[in-house]
Amino acid sequence: MSSLRNAIPRRAHKERAQPEARKKFGLLEKHKDYVVRAEAYHRKEETIRKLKEKAAFKNPDEFYFMMIKSKTVGGIHKPKPEANKYTEEELLLLKNKDMGYIHQSIQSGKKKIEKLSSVLHELDNKRPNKHVYFAEDREEAKEIQSRIEQSSKLPGLDNIPSRIKRKTASSYRELEERKQRLQKLEKLYADMALQKELKKPGRKRKLREDEMETPTSQPVYKWRAQRKQ
Repeated sequence: MSSLRNAIPRRAHKERAQPEARKKFGLLEKHKDYVVRAEAYHRKEETIRKLKEKAAFKNPDEFYFMMIKSKTVGGIHKPKPEANKYTEEELLLLKNKDMGYIHQSIQSGKKKIEKLSSVLHELDNKRPNKHVYFAEDREEAKEIQSRIEQSSKLPGLDNIPSRIKRKTASSYRELEERKQRLQKLEKLYADMALQKELKKPGRKRKLREDEMETPTSQPVYKWRAQRKQ
C-alpha cells in the first residue's frame, strides 16, 4: 500500500513570497535558510564554549618550546626562520649527496634513452633484402628486376596495425620527454657543481664578457693563483 500511496501525485505546497508592503526588507527567509543560519549560530556558540572552557582550565605555568620558536604575524603563529640550522660543512655534505643523486639520475636517463632509441631505430630501418635470384636469360632477369622494384615501392606502413602505430608514436613522445628531462638535470647538475666550487675557500672574481675567450650565457669565474705550501 505504501508504494501505491507514493505513486499518487500530490500537491506541492509552496512557501509564500515577501508581501508587497515588506519588499524593502529583501527576500523573505524560508525554512531552509533558517536551518542553515541556526546551524551556523550553534556551531559558533559551541566553539566559543570550548574556548572559554580551555581558558578556564589553562595552566599558567604551561610551557612548550614552540612558544619561543614561533612568532605571531597578523594573529597567526608562524615558525621563526632557521637560517643557521646547519654548519657550512653539513651544508656542503648535503649538497654532495644531492649532486650524487642527480648524477645517478643522469646516467640512468642516458641508458634508458639509448635503449629506447635503439629499439625505435630498428623499427624504422628495414632490413636489407639479401635474397639471391637466378635467371635463365636476360628477359627473365629484367622481369625479376621489375618485380623487385614494384614490391619495394609499396608502402610498408599500411600493413602495420593501428595498435602498433599508436605504441610507436607513444614511444617517440616518451623519448622526447626523456631527452628534455635529461637536459634539465644536466643544467641543474652544472649549476650545483658551480655553487659547490664557489663555496670553496680562495679569492675569485666573475669574468666580464670581453675577458672571455668564448663568451657564454653562463657565468664564468676565475680563481686567484695561490702558491702551494
